[in-house]
Amino acid sequence: MQTKAGDPGAFAHFDLSRVDSPAFVVDAAKLRANCRVLAGVRDAAAADGADIKVFCALKAFSMWSAAPIIGEYLDGVSTSGLWEARLASEFYDGEIATYSAAFKPEELEEICRLSDHVIFNSPFQHERARLILEQAAASGSPVSVGLRINPQVATGEVAKYDPSAPGSRLGFPLDQLTEEHMEGVEGIHFHNLCEQDFEPLKATWDRVFDVIEPFFGQLKWINMGGGHHITRADYQREELVEFLKDAAEDTGCQIILEPGEAVALDAGILVGTLLDTHFNEMPVGITDISATCHMPDVLEAPYRPAMLGEIADEEMIPIRLGGPSCLAGDVIGDYRLPVAAEPGARFAFLDQAHYSMVKTNTFNGVVLPSIWMWDSETDALDCIKRFDYTDFRDRLS
Repeated sequence: MQTKAGDPGAFAHFDLSRVDSPAFVVDAAKLRANCRVLAGVRDAAAADGADIKVFCALKAFSMWSAAPIIGEYLDGVSTSGLWEARLASEFYDGEIATYSAAFKPEELEEICRLSDHVIFNSPFQHERARLILEQAAASGSPVSVGLRINPQVATGEVAKYDPSAPGSRLGFPLDQLTEEHMEGVEGIHFHNLCEQDFEPLKATWDRVFDVIEPFFGQLKWINMGGGHHITRADYQREELVEFLKDAAEDTGCQIILEPGEAVALDAGILVGTLLDTHFNEMPVGITDISATCHMPDVLEAPYRPAMLGEIADEEMIPIRLGGPSCLAGDVIGDYRLPVAAEPGARFAFLDQAHYSMVKTNTFNGVVLPSIWMWDSETDALDCIKRFDYTDFRDRLS
């Protein structure tokens, strides 16, 4: 999978020695810039009266110390279950929309109390939850019920990241939707993109529109999910604005986008140190950054993260970088380092604020990266959190 981000931005001038290693560093100024772009799209689409909202998807970026920045520009957050909904209610402003592939009955009551929208993955789950929803409404916590549909329009480059892949568990198949399934449903949700631009959204909507058109008088909102790379420099934002206007006018509904990576795109780096080198048919380097512990999408997608300042010289012999864990496949990739490939050298991977931070783990007792907030406009730098042995010890028993 080819990463479509990796613009160093202000990090091109950041002194990597100012932070711990390993460490995530998030640029508050870049976060603000991304949020301004998203808010600008919303406001331009709403200029003629369209009801448009943009939520931040916590599944991609849940660094709650950045919540004040997000709350200044966006309309709320989307969450993926009880714990994210709790986090949202504690730290974030605006609305909360909660979707899960399946809700546990014992958690749904609290989810209803915390959320404005609760989105079910199937009409059958919605039917089983009716009593809980009725009790929530009677207790003063009514929620707007949504149904996630599967558009059955494959747009992804990697099947396991494509919600419309055959056999997908995500969303109710569009070709099975009936009037009975829509009873009590106020919103439709679909999420069909992964780091994509405008055309896949349009293709998805062309398929969805015809099927849900009979319900436009019933529906109050349509959530078009995430995966929209709106803050990428080459995204077709003018086309998106016109599309949102038309969708709102054609449906009479509030239109919601919930981008995840677009909020934090190119807003963070992961700083590491080369610990050791040797030669095994090629130069090999062991780093304090682990693909499996710190950047699991490198192995799961898979993809090759961009490196800050990597030398673009095909004649230069690259060094294969991997983590300190015992996993043979804990390999990040082959790189031409901008510094001498020797122990103690600092380096950084780009675009690591979204998804990397939320997926870290302590396999093998590998130390978690500390978390820093840097403001490239003021050069203010603050350590938000450091992890220690107790974080590893107390995770299990």
